[in-house]
Amino acid sequence: MIKAGGPMFLAPFLAFFNSSTWQNMFFLDADQVTWAEKMIRPILVYGALIVLLRIFGKRELAQLNPLDLIVILLLSNTVQNAIIGNDTSLVGGVVGAIFLLGANSFFAHVKFRSERLETLIEGKPLKVVDQGKLDEKQLSRELLTESDLDIIAHENDLEDRHDIETLVIDTNGTFLVEGKNEIKDARFKREVLEKIDHLTKQLNELNSALRQT
Repeated sequence: MIKAGGPMFLAPFLAFFNSSTWQNMFFLDADQVTWAEKMIRPILVYGALIVLLRIFGKRELAQLNPLDLIVILLLSNTVQNAIIGNDTSLVGGVVGAIFLLGANSFFAHVKFRSERLETLIEGKPLKVVDQGKLDEKQLSRELLTESDLDIIAHENDLEDRHDIETLVIDTNGTFLVEGKNEIKDARFKREVLEKIDHLTKQLNELNSALRQT
C-alpha cells in the first residue's frame, strides 16, 4: 500500500519514462526553429560582436567600473536570446555552443595565419600615455577619464596617473603599465630594504636560538 504523499514522491522518477520529457530535450520544435537557423545564429552573433567591439573600443573588455560590468552582463543575456531563438531544447543549446566554438576556432586560425586579418579583427595596441604625456585623442576615443587612469595606476602599485611613464591598451583590453624611472628606482630600493630587514630579523632569531643551545 502506498502511503499518503507516495505518488508525489514518485512523480519525478516517473517523469523519466514520459516520452514528452525526452522529446522536449533532444528534438527541435520545427514550428519554432530550424536546424539551419540554430547553426547560423551563433555565427552571425559572433561576427556582430567582433564588429561592435572594434567600433566601441576596448573599454568594455577592461571593465573599469560597474557600468562596464553591467554592459557585459546585459550584453551576454541579450545575445543569448539572439543565439537560441525560440528554441530552449538541450540539443538546440549544444548545437549553438558547437557552432559558436567553431566560429571562434575558425577566427583563431585565421588570425594565426594572417597578421593583417588579425589586425583587422582585433585592432592594434593603443598607446595612451607615452613618456609621461597623455594622448588626449586616444583617451577620448576609449572614454578614459583621469579617475580611470588613477585606478589603473593603483592596480599597478603606483600612486596616481602622474607616476605612469607608459600606458598601452592591448588588443584584449589589458592595460600594460610602466612606471617612471624614479618610481621604479624608489620601489626597487624599498624592496631591497625590506628584504634586508627580513634577513636581519632571521639572523637575529638564529643568533638567539644558538645562544640558548
